[in-house]
Amino acid sequence: MEQKVRFAVIGCGHIGKRHAEMISRNPESELVALADVRPREALGLDKFSVPFFPSLEAFLLEGPEADVINITTPNGFHAEQAMHSLEAGRHVVIEKPLALTRQDAEKVIFKALQVHRHVFAVMQNRYSPPSVWIKELVTSGKLGRIYMVQLNCYWNRDERYYVPGSWHGTRSLDGGTLFTQFSHFVDILYWLFGDITHIRTRLADHSHSSLTEFEDSGFVSFDFVNGGMGSINFSTSVWDKNLESSMTVIAENGSVKIGGQYMEQVEYCHVKDYVMPELAATNPGNDYGAYKGSAQNHHYVIENVVDVLKGRSAITTNALEGMKVVDIIERIYEAADAGSRNKAG
Repeated sequence: MEQKVRFAVIGCGHIGKRHAEMISRNPESELVALADVRPREALGLDKFSVPFFPSLEAFLLEGPEADVINITTPNGFHAEQAMHSLEAGRHVVIEKPLALTRQDAEKVIFKALQVHRHVFAVMQNRYSPPSVWIKELVTSGKLGRIYMVQLNCYWNRDERYYVPGSWHGTRSLDGGTLFTQFSHFVDILYWLFGDITHIRTRLADHSHSSLTEFEDSGFVSFDFVNGGMGSINFSTSVWDKNLESSMTVIAENGSVKIGGQYMEQVEYCHVKDYVMPELAATNPGNDYGAYKGSAQNHHYVIENVVDVLKGRSAITTNALEGMKVVDIIERIYEAADAGSRNKAG
């Protein structure tokens, strides 16, 4: 119980460095190694004085002992690298998405069960104060029956993000807008209201024909298995900067809306016999140069890993939940009309 949990981070881009930083700051964890296919000198890793390896395979063969491997590589590598890490007897922390197909996610879960290791799916937006608040409100039943839920995700991703030679924008490694940009919000939708059915999807690519291999915008409508109807409207074609990520809930006993760039604030709450509590401020969005992404809550993820491995807590986002997000996104894409992936115009 007094030993530190040892972590290795595979993939040292923006998110990988954030994982490494949060591990280094946690008094009960220890960063023991980093790995990336790019040279260490090109990655800005001077603050981390730990061994560096050119690949996961090299780390597993020659690296120091680690209890946990954090996989923060491009999306298309997540499942395969998780399998290798689990086979080596390590627990794994997998950045979103868990995989790019439900089938690959199921393979990861099956392997984890075989080797008796944990899989932690990173969905750090669950820790934001508005997310914690609305989860408690929905679970309490104070809203009554859920009638309608609308999720709007309108961000900017242009040539500053989709730079030539990057994995961003490729179907094999990125997977699509819902996987890379908006899976956190699909996770919140599932976490709050459960699975969806009767999915109808329309996709388009308005301004990314020279930048990506997939859609930049979409309309999705569906029914919740537990009752009520919902929609997701999303786009990365917003000019210059992010517009919003918001969720509006219309229910039997009231209405609420969470908004802001990444659902970091409660914009509306009017519920029968209910007084809105004062919430703590949400951490700012992760900084990707010209962009802001999901909230900076990775320290909570590392704390949860440590707590679970020391027997103090359950996993905040388990592998089955991570798989369900992949499953929902995959079904949304499958429901697209035959021609909806064609370039606009």
